[in-house]
Amino acid sequence: MRLLIIIFALFIYSFGMGQDLKIYPVPKEILYSHHNDDFTVQVRIPGEDWIDLYEYKVMVDMDNPQTASMVQFDFSGKVEIRVKVNNGILNDLKIRPLSKNVQFKTEGNVIYFTLTKPEKLSLEVNGDRLHNLHVFANSMETEKPDSTAKNVIYFGEGFHKPDSLNYYKIPSNTTVYLAPGSVVDAKFVCENVENVRFIGRGIIDSPERGFEIKFCENIEINGITVINPTHYTVYGGQTTGLKINNLKSFSCKGWSDGIDLMSCSNVDIQDIFMRNSDDCIAIYTHRWDFYGDAKNYKIKDAILWADVAHPINIGLHGDASQEGNVIENLNFYNIDILEHDEDDRNYQGCMAFSVSDKNLVQNVSFENVRVENIQEGQLFNLRVLYNEKYSDAPGRGIRNILFKNITYTGCCENPSIIQGYDDKRIVDGVAFENVVINGKQINSFEEGNIRVENFVKNIEIK
Repeated sequence: MRLLIIIFALFIYSFGMGQDLKIYPVPKEILYSHHNDDFTVQVRIPGEDWIDLYEYKVMVDMDNPQTASMVQFDFSGKVEIRVKVNNGILNDLKIRPLSKNVQFKTEGNVIYFTLTKPEKLSLEVNGDRLHNLHVFANSMETEKPDSTAKNVIYFGEGFHKPDSLNYYKIPSNTTVYLAPGSVVDAKFVCENVENVRFIGRGIIDSPERGFEIKFCENIEINGITVINPTHYTVYGGQTTGLKINNLKSFSCKGWSDGIDLMSCSNVDIQDIFMRNSDDCIAIYTHRWDFYGDAKNYKIKDAILWADVAHPINIGLHGDASQEGNVIENLNFYNIDILEHDEDDRNYQGCMAFSVSDKNLVQNVSFENVRVENIQEGQLFNLRVLYNEKYSDAPGRGIRNILFKNITYTGCCENPSIIQGYDDKRIVDGVAFENVVINGKQINSFEEGNIRVENFVKNIEIK
């Protein structure tokens, strides 16, 4: 009987059942203003007709803002994608992250490739990373709440903007649904609330911030895309129980970090794509109105692209008015870093610890991290420091840090640095395990281009 069930399932799949594809409509209010004509992108279930996608214009790189492109859709099973390059001649193509190993073929100026699972990809023609095409192929939605249900705020297809304010304030015990084809011109604010979920496939376009999450418990963000916020995509303060999944983000302005969390704990972040012109992910303790430690983070399956500043930055802000806070138990796993570009040496490092304001950072691991490019910057930066611009005191120390299965392909990066502040505020316990640079496993600090400075102990490479 079991064998018959398996055969029947294979028979159904072979005839295309189990395949699905959903294309998002585009609000008429943005149809022309938000379109980028650099690429023509189509998608189909194999054997069916090609369907046009809407190529969104997304702004990238604060140094010299440029217009890149983005398309997105939902699918299950298998889809074929066809991309026509409309400007110039296609001579070379990269589909990144390279770890995805997406196979493609080209015919003149047309690119073909097939996907069998959800992906977040960058297609770069002739090495151009500023006018590239981002493809977000999502899984099919599994949850669509009733628009009339109690405790549901429903943004259907179309353009949404508040009548007067620039934000929507969300109460406790609420599900906010952004349907495919919804575009919201406003930020979402959660303050002193609990049990709020933001779900769907909608877009938040040009808000002051994407999400403000302040003094909250149990907040979830799942499936949303944030385009061109003035400042942060996710601004989190003194919140516990934050879950972020399948978030996509683009920004090109000053202070337009991706996910900035201050005194937040019990955080789970998965399956994100962050292309930002400031830190993609920053973890601090006290800043502004937020107080307390930052503990217990799991961040995995992330694609980070820092056009400016750090892909990951830990420890800069804290409460120097008392004995200090602790940032601990942070686990980063399966991370692709596509770019790091920062001309100020004080703010370099793909994986950076800028520990000041009496913060103590301990028990942090990075595992299976792939760094594809450093335009200007450093691979590792671990410093206990006093930042005269942003800090009121040095940090207290860095302890027990693991870098395991780290690969980097590139050249001409600045030396990585490990440095304490004084004999009481030190870096103690850093392990590099299977760090591979340009195909060669490093066995010394010299091979890794790592400078070990003063007030450092128990550093090992294996």
